[in-house]
Amino acid sequence: MYAVIATGGKQYKVETGQKLDVERLGVDAGDVELRPVLLVDGETVLATPAQLGASSVTAKVVGAAKGPKIDGFVYKNKSNNRRRWGHRQHYTTIEITAITKG
Repeated sequence: MYAVIATGGKQYKVETGQKLDVERLGVDAGDVELRPVLLVDGETVLATPAQLGASSVTAKVVGAAKGPKIDGFVYKNKSNNRRRWGHRQHYTTIEITAITKG
C-alpha cells in the first residue's frame, strides 16, 4: 500500500517505514497527520475527496535537516551595481508510521 501526500506545496509518494525530508512543518517532535491526495492498495485506488474523507497518513518527526547552500551574485556592468545573496532551505525529516484507509 502506498499513498501520495501533499505538504509544503509539493506531493510525495510514501510507503510505511519510509523517511523523507519535507518543507519545515513547525513541529519539533511528536506525530504529524498528513492528508493523502491518492491512496493505492493493490487494485483499489482511492482518489476522490469523498473516498479519502476518512483516510490519513501518520508520520513521526525524526529531526531537522538543511539543504545545500545556494550562492547568488548579481552584477550590472558600468553602474557599480553588485549584490550578493545566499540561501539554505530548512527541512523537517519525517518517518511514515501508518497509512489508514478509513
